[in-house]
Order: sequence, then structure tokens, then C-alpha cells
Amino acid sequence: MSVRRKIGALFLVLLITALLAAWLVQRSSPVLTIGIFAGSNWGVPQGEPYAIIDRTIEKFEEAHPGVRVQYVSGIQREDYAEWLAGEFLRGEEPDVFLLPTEDFELYAEKGGLRELSPLVEQDAEFSTEIYDRAAYQNGQHDGRLYALPCENMITLMFVNKTLLAREGADMPPLSWTWADFLALSQRLTKDTDGDGIPDQFGFYDYTWEQAAVSNGVRLFREDGKSSYFADPRMEETVRFLKDLEEANEGHKVTARDFDMGRVAFRPFTFAEYSTYKPYPWRVKKYSSFEWDCIPLPAGPAGGNISTMDSLLVGMSVRTERREEAWALMKILSTDPEIQAMVLEKSHALPARRDVLQARAAQEIFLWDSGESAMTVADVGDAMRASVTPDRFERHEEAMLYADRAIRALIEKPPPFYNALNRLQKEVNAILQQ
Repeated sequence: MSVRRKIGALFLVLLITALLAAWLVQRSSPVLTIGIFAGSNWGVPQGEPYAIIDRTIEKFEEAHPGVRVQYVSGIQREDYAEWLAGEFLRGEEPDVFLLPTEDFELYAEKGGLRELSPLVEQDAEFSTEIYDRAAYQNGQHDGRLYALPCENMITLMFVNKTLLAREGADMPPLSWTWADFLALSQRLTKDTDGDGIPDQFGFYDYTWEQAAVSNGVRLFREDGKSSYFADPRMEETVRFLKDLEEANEGHKVTARDFDMGRVAFRPFTFAEYSTYKPYPWRVKKYSSFEWDCIPLPAGPAGGNISTMDSLLVGMSVRTERREEAWALMKILSTDPEIQAMVLEKSHALPARRDVLQARAAQEIFLWDSGESAMTVADVGDAMRASVTPDRFERHEEAMLYADRAIRALIEKPPPFYNALNRLQKEVNAILQQ
């Protein structure tokens, strides 16, 4: 064998050895698993949520060169809850996993989540002050922290500016009230083609639950053992909804009415605004109108507020890599770069409050080509004023029962109070089963 061939063979052996060694090192490296789902948590076209997770993993592995992070899911959002529950039952759940708000209580109450309070207390670099109050509370159970927010969501009011201008109506102020909302809905609902049937409307898809929140009503005790439907503010809420529904003159307003530019006001989540600006591919098929957004109207005993939903991240109580899991969660929840990507890539609002103050965020908040009623600072104010949604085991069952009863009440004449007293007793019976 020639010298050249011997050198070549030796080089090949060395190369194979090096590759094998690298493979063995990689195989022996500690692995941290993260459970995720495909698509958006907010019911809109998915954007690029994987880009957020990929960059989070990249930053973690740069800071922890001896640890690899591995996906263990990727199924669709609607199947994720069932998948995660199955993993827990098999004892094969990921170390770290995304957790929608509506699923959080189950895992916190059943002991599936590791309490984070000791980690927070030991971590001098971590501060809860970066979060809005409601976002941080979304990860708490019985006053203890079990998850961190990584994306937030609030509801705002869509305003058809073209319709208002055509009717000579001014844009409502950010501090508008139920009285403003009702007066405008009554004024704008009309028969425009002379056939005796209303074909233009004040609002669509505004719910009594949204009204209750804006009137300072807390429907349930925090532990879910009793309800407050007999609260006088709830009677006030039902009366308002009854007046508002009457403004539509008995017509059943539809999404198509809205798409065709026939409706002045409609609540939308921030994700829907962000995804469909200038709203939307459906509207463009039928008509074109300019739009803006403002907070939900304030009730007499409340304010211009809505509930805040959060996509949370938690760690399994059984993870053997607690410190690494905490480090990964912090990057996803607190890293400025990652949080800026949330706003850009996922159509959600960041968990970090200060990210909204960045220039890039301000550009994203330009709802249309013109002047917007609501600035990035105003959205920040709305987030700070938001409240946590009710979360407990029988919440869905109780709300389904209450919704049927209140919808029927809106369609019937008073007295409201006795009916709401009765509803409270009936809902309490459900909660105490």
C-alpha cells in the first residue's frame, strides 16, 4: 500500500472515530423534554409559533452546552389536552410543557405541576414585576405559583369607522361607557333600503359575560364553591343587555352582516386584530371599510376592562432536571428577544410588559394606514386593568347552566332580582355537588 493510500485510510479511520465520539457524546448528553402543540393557542392562523420555541431552545443550549432540549409533541392544539393527560397517566410527561389557561387548574390541583415559588425566591435574576398582575395570577393556584405566562390575550372592541362616519357619529373615546354603547347602537340600527326591516346594526357578538366583567362583577368565589349571580351589579348587567338587544329590534345579527360592513361594533381578541388587519380576507370579498379598536365599554360599577387569558409554561412535579427546566421556562417567559417574537410571530401579546414599549411593537399596533384611536400605551393600560378568568373544576358546567338562564331572562320581562336569586341557588347546588 502506497504512503498516500495509508495516510488516506488513517484519515478516514480518524474521521469515523471522531464522528462516532461526537455521536456518543450527544447520545449521552442530558435531555430536557418540552411539550408543545402545533398552531396557535388563540384560534387564528398559526403564524410562526415554532420559531419562538426553536429560538428559545437555541438560546438555552447556548447557555447550557451539556444539555439538549427535545420536542415530545407537535400535535394540534385541539388534541393537546388529551395527549398531555395521557402522558401524565403513563408517567411519561415532558419535563416542561405549554399549558393553556383552561387546563392549568386541573394540573395544579391534582399535583402534576411543581411549585415554582421556591425557585423564584432563590433566583435573584427573576422578578415578578415584569408581568401584569392578571398574567402572573393566571399561573397561581391557592396563592402559590405553578406556571409562568409566555403569551397573553385580551379582548378589545372592533369599530367600523366607515359606518360611523357615514352616519355622522364620532369615534367613541377610550373611556366610553355602557350608556355611550347603547346610545350609538340605538342610533345606528336602521332600515337603510326602505323595506321595513333593519339591515344596519349597532353591535354583534357582545356577551353578558363581557358586560359583567366590565361592571365589576365576579361571578364565582375563587374556590368555585359558590356564585354571586344575585349581586345587584349582575341585575344591572342583565338589564343593560336586555336594552342592548332591543336596540337590534329583534333582528338576529350575523357574522355575514359584520363582514359586509353593516355592524358598527364587535368584540375581537387581540390575536384576531393582529391576524386579520385590516380585517380581513372575508371582508374584502364583499365590501371594504376602515376600522379601529378601543377597549370594551365600562359599566357603572366597573371599568373598560376584559379578562386576560394566558398561554402558560410549567414543569412536571416529577422532573429530575428542575434547575434546567426552570432556566428554559425563564427564557420563554422573560427573555426580551423571545417576548418580542411572541408579538411578531404568534399574534399574541407578550408576557413582559416592557416589550410593548419597544419601537417594533409600536409598528405592529398600527391597525390601519391612518391614525389609530388606540396606541400601544393604551393597550398596555388595558392589559394592566384586566382580570383573571374564573377557573375551577365545575366552571364550564355552571356557566352553561347560567348562560341558558340569563339568555332566557334577557328575552323575558322583569322582575330580574328574584330570577337571579333563584339562579344563584341553582348554580350553587351544581357547584356543591
